[in-house]
Formats: sequence, C-alpha cells, structure tokens
Amino acid sequence: MIARATTGDQYLLGVGKADITGPVVELNFMGYASLGQIGTGLRQRLYSRTFIIGSVTNPKDRFVYLVIDTAMGDTAIRYGILQGLANLGSGYSMYNQSNVAVTGTHQHSGPGAWLNYLLPQVTSLGFSKQSYQAIVDGSVLSIQRAHQSLAPGTLSYADTNITDANINRSLYAYLQNPAEERAKYDATVDTTLTMLRFKRASDGLNTGVLCWHSVHGTSMLENNTHVTGDNKGVSSYLFEEAMKSDQSAAPGFVAAFSQSSVGDTSPNVLGTWCDATGAQCDFEHSTCGGTTQDCHGHGPEYQKLDLGVASCYEIGRRVYAGAKTLYDNFDSQATAITDPSVRFYHFFNDMQWYSFPLPNGTVVQTCPAAMGRSFAGGTTDGPGAFDFVQGDNSSMAQNPFWTVVSDLLTTPTQEQVDCQYPKPILLDVGQMHEPYDWTPNIVDIQSFRVGQLIMIISPSEATTMTGRRWKAAVAEAATSKSIVTSTPKVVLGGPANTYAHYATTPEEYNVQRYEGASTLYGQWESYAYIHLSTSSIGYLAAGAGQPAQGTLPPNNVNNSLSFIAGVVYDNPHLFTSFGDVLTQPKASYSIGDVVSASFVGANPRNNLRLEGTFAAVQQQVNGNWTTVRDDHDWHLEYTWVRDDGLLGSSHVVISWETESYTTAGTYRIVYNGDAKAPITGKISAFTGTSSTFTVS
Repeated sequence: MIARATTGDQYLLGVGKADITGPVVELNFMGYASLGQIGTGLRQRLYSRTFIIGSVTNPKDRFVYLVIDTAMGDTAIRYGILQGLANLGSGYSMYNQSNVAVTGTHQHSGPGAWLNYLLPQVTSLGFSKQSYQAIVDGSVLSIQRAHQSLAPGTLSYADTNITDANINRSLYAYLQNPAEERAKYDATVDTTLTMLRFKRASDGLNTGVLCWHSVHGTSMLENNTHVTGDNKGVSSYLFEEAMKSDQSAAPGFVAAFSQSSVGDTSPNVLGTWCDATGAQCDFEHSTCGGTTQDCHGHGPEYQKLDLGVASCYEIGRRVYAGAKTLYDNFDSQATAITDPSVRFYHFFNDMQWYSFPLPNGTVVQTCPAAMGRSFAGGTTDGPGAFDFVQGDNSSMAQNPFWTVVSDLLTTPTQEQVDCQYPKPILLDVGQMHEPYDWTPNIVDIQSFRVGQLIMIISPSEATTMTGRRWKAAVAEAATSKSIVTSTPKVVLGGPANTYAHYATTPEEYNVQRYEGASTLYGQWESYAYIHLSTSSIGYLAAGAGQPAQGTLPPNNVNNSLSFIAGVVYDNPHLFTSFGDVLTQPKASYSIGDVVSASFVGANPRNNLRLEGTFAAVQQQVNGNWTTVRDDHDWHLEYTWVRDDGLLGSSHVVISWETESYTTAGTYRIVYNGDAKAPITGKISAFTGTSSTFTVS
C-alpha cells in the first residue's frame, strides 16, 4: 500500500528533451503555407520535450505527453514515433497507440514537408524524408531520455493569468457566441496558464514543468526564413536557462509550453492595421480597401521591422515571466495531485457522416472534410492572396471564379454542400483521394488522467469558446460519473496526433471567418469532439479497459510525392577552402553590438548536426576556449547563402547579438559545416574559426 504524502500521491515521473531540427535551408516552412517562405538559416534549434506519468505499482499504467516544436502533431510522425518505440524492444512495450500523445507548439517558422496528407504538402513541393526523420528520431530520443529518468515523485498544478500575450484575432466571430455565455469570462481569449510541476521524491528537486497556454506561434512573420520555435520556443528557452542556476531544479530540467485553445488567438497584441494607410482593418472581414493583403497584426515590437524577431522574443518573455513568477510562488497556491490511478484512452473516429446527439437530444452529423473559401483569405497573422476574404459564407459569396476552380478538382455532392452549409466549399478535400488523401477524415480521440487532472488531446485548433465548452463538459462528465475523487482540473492540448485544422463553435462557424472555413467537418464538429470525449469518460475510471481501436488512418510516408531537389555537391570559392573566413569580426565590440563573421560554406542539409551545432561563440577562460553560445541560443543567428548553383559554392554568416548579460572578455566565432564532394558524394566535416575579438 502506498502512503499518501501531504504533497499528494506518488507517481512514476520522467522528463526528456532532444533535438528535432530538420533541414534549415532550401525547404519550405510549415505554417503559413507561403511558397516563398524557404529556409535560409537558423536562429533557434527545435526540440521534443517529453513527460511521462505512470503508476508506481503497475508499469503498464502510464502515458507519454510530447510537446514538439512543430506546427502540429501529425499522423505520419506519430506512426513513426510508435514504430521507433517498438524498435527499442520489450523495455518500451508499454508505450503504444493508446498512451502516446504528440502535440505541436504550433510554431510557423520550422522546416515543413513532413506531414501525412497532400494538402499541406502542396506548398512544400511534397514530402521530405530528412525533415520527417529528424522529428521522429528526436521525439523517440526524448522519450528514451524520459524513460531512463523515471523515478517516484509528486505532481502539483497551479494557474496564473497572463493578460498581455494574446488577443482574439477573430473577435467578430467570437462575438457571435451567446452574450450570457461570454459574460461568464473576463477576456475574449483564454489567458490562463496552467503549470504542472514534476518533483522528484528522492531529493525534492523539481525535474520539469509542463504548462498549457493559448497563443498562436505566429510572432515570427511570414517573410522570416530562419528556423525558430517562435514564442513558445523562447518561453521554454528562458525557463530552462533560468533553471540552470536555480537550486530547486534538478540538472536537465525540462520546461514545455503546450498549446491549448489556440484557434482564434494571436500574439500580435497591438491589433490589426492597414499597412498603406495606418487605419485599423475592417472589423468583420479583416480587410483594407476590400482585400486582405494589406491587413496585418502588429506584435509589441513591430516597429523594429525585423521579421518579428523582437516581438517574438517579447511575447515569449511575457509568458515566461508569468510562468516563472508562478513557479517561484508555487507551493503557496498549488493543488497536489491525489489518487494514485493513471488512466488513458485512444481510438480513431471517422468524421464522415458521424451522427450523434447534441446535449438537447437533437441528432446531428459531421461531414467529410472540406475547406471554405475564407480558408484562402488567411488571417491577420498571415493574410491570403487573390480576392479571398474572411467572412465569406454561402449568403455572401465573393467571386464565382473560385467555384469553377474548385470544381475542377472535385465537385461536392449536394449532400456535402448541405452538410457543410453555410460554408461555401473551396476544396472538398475529404473527398479528394488522388494520388492519396488530401486531408484526414479519421481523427484521434484521446484523453489522459492522473488523479484529478484530465488532459484532453485535441486533433484540431480549438477556438477559445470551443475550448471552454469542451473542458467544462468533460469536467461535468468526470464528476457525474465519479471518475475523480475530488474536483476535476481539465486542460486541453493540441493540435495533436493528426492535424484536423480548426474547431469553432457553431455560432462562429456560421460567419465563416478563417477559423470557421477551416473547421473541416461542418458546424457540429466541436460538439462531436465534446460528445466523443464525454461519452468515453468511463475509460478514464480506475481499472477501465480500452475502447475499440476504430479504423486506422493511412500512413503515406512511403507513397508521398516529392519534388524537393537534394544536395548535388559543394565546392569552395576559387582559391579558398571550406571554413575559410571571408569576413573577420572587428577587433573589439561593446556589449549590445552585433558581432558577425562570414565563412566559406557548404549546404547544411548534408548533416543536420542533431544534438550539435552549426554555430558557436567561444570565450577564452584561463587560456582555454569554452563554448558559451550555440544553436540553441536565441541571439546567435546562422545564415546560409547560395553563391553559385552551378559551381556549388556558398557562404555562411554567423551573427551574435550580444546580450545585456554578456560577460566582458575575449571571444571567437566557430562554424561547423559538412561538404558533399562532387562525383563521389562523400560528405566531410570541417570547421572554421574566426580571429579573436573582445567584448566590453
């Protein structure tokens, strides 16, 4: 029998982190679906952060919650992770389809071309095995590290409000929800940050925090071409750096900021403005002069015109600051997790013509997936093209030309048109299967429970009100069915496992702004998710079994198209060698200056240097060179430039934006590269080192 401590019951807890950074150049970014957003370098490496929670008495009762620095979870990625775990052997056999959740931070500034379905592959020119494998391998490694760190410990949670890091980018749609419902809440977005703290029993040190907070990963703008984890990557970076010198934290402390009710949130907190006139954008349609292209959201540092870098850092810092204050005062306000049971469930549900009852008993159905015209209108974080606008529903069609264009791909049946109404269907993607499925019709339905804490794993980007309704319904069901022994705490994480775009309320859906047009399965989608969660709540009861698996979605890894050219060869510039310094740093700098050096380079796709670094800043300490900055540091930027495609020559620029906390001293910049030889294709590593410089 396990003794219940005053700090709560004990669980088997593990945390882990690993590098998932894919090709940082010559590959389209995932998120904005912008053909021109092709990677040119790296500002911050991407990571998988893993949290394992298990029963101390039953090794099969445990679950894995991954937070990966990608735009979303994905079917192919999840299949790959599960296969990778199976390949590790019997010691990892307890991790399977039922208890592994793959959530994305929803950053829009990372390599793409790794998704399972055709639609998001269009702008990336298909599928990249290299991009895919980096995410899969790093995610599996982070699970291994979490598994190897498993030890008894306790869990506690607490909330704080962060009111200056997100706004509602579709306020017109949000205001369609009933006034009496909106009156229950202080804000039009979810400002709550929930922190789950992992404390090791053996020494009382904290090993990690898993936080849920809602803000889009769109601080880095659509014209940025350097890989970053966006604002959540900044928050994790700042928190983990702070923990390196915090006596309460164990070495290897992991801090993750999981996405939550993200659908209608924006980090561009200064609102939306017309570039040409400086006037505010149209409220209902987010247009300027009738088109979307000139309407952009402004982050807190937008005036710096730096592709969103300063605004991204500031939003990440604000979330970190709120989380760190909560952490520092945690014990005075936290609730311990009690009840030693650890439960989970997972099954697949086909959303095509799925019938279910609403809470009032009316039977409704969802539809095969379809995108509305306003999907192509984009958002104020990343406007669309042509004459698409937000708020284009069947009663306000914008341009009949697009009806003809979409019909060339497939013509929706009348049944589908009626089911999706009032969405004017632009792409009937759920009924487009050539050369393989364009988008998912089958979604993952999953939830976890530890003690009184329940985690909803959402395949879609839930809007603010969808998230509120969903969490409230699950809490009520957990209480009425006696699933928990105390007041339930419900959190929502996503987009996870597969990417099913958005989930709006029916009221929001009816006005067909971007989020409604991207709600794949019709106006009742969010209620379908709620019904599936509440009707499955019994599987979270202590001792419950698992539901039937359902129809598995396709795995398109080995049959996805790819028109992405590989690296042919590298050559140095004439009369130079790889790694030679082309431009040396100045002899001296003041703190706050930008230090730069350029080198004869080679294509970084030759070696992703996972768990390593392309760029480094080294400081001379007692006669020895010590690395003090590398690819994981926000203020060190690596840029690769193709000089001559025929010759295969390129150069690299490494820039260090010296921070206020930079220590005065003597430094040098180091570049690590890998070159592919002509003819033989052999890849060889090399290193370039700049001259020394002082910072004071």
